[in-house]
Amino acid sequence: MYFKTTQSPLGPLTLFAKVDSVIALKFGTVTKNKSSPLLKEAISQLKAYFKGQLKHFDLPLKTPGTDFQKAVWKLIVEIPYGSTRSYGQLSDDLGSAPRAVGGACGKNPIPIIVPCHRVLAANYKVGGFSGGDGTQTKVSLLRFEGNTLVF
Repeated sequence: MYFKTTQSPLGPLTLFAKVDSVIALKFGTVTKNKSSPLLKEAISQLKAYFKGQLKHFDLPLKTPGTDFQKAVWKLIVEIPYGSTRSYGQLSDDLGSAPRAVGGACGKNPIPIIVPCHRVLAANYKVGGFSGGDGTQTKVSLLRFEGNTLVF
């Protein structure tokens, strides 16, 4: 396994990868880095995202999770930069319940790249966020993308 920490406007972010896929992004740092060409590309794309130069990540991802979680994360990746969808809208697409979608969002191992911050509760309420400083980080990411529907 490979892992590398990079700095971001949200603080340190650590990416984890196998040889052929990114598998996790964690808020925080690791004491040592073991980089790879894929992690270098992922960090390059994260830096471009935070400079406002990248609207969609193009990285091979492998997310460990249930089939349902993977279906939710696949829909989340399709939410355009600066846009949002609700837990209810995603649950309608999946024939599921909003709470189940929220649970899958909370288990997303690759936040930002799989942009679960773009998923909101009913009436454009922020809802939860499992990374960084929680909902404050979610609001920061939404604002960064120019979304003014919440806050």
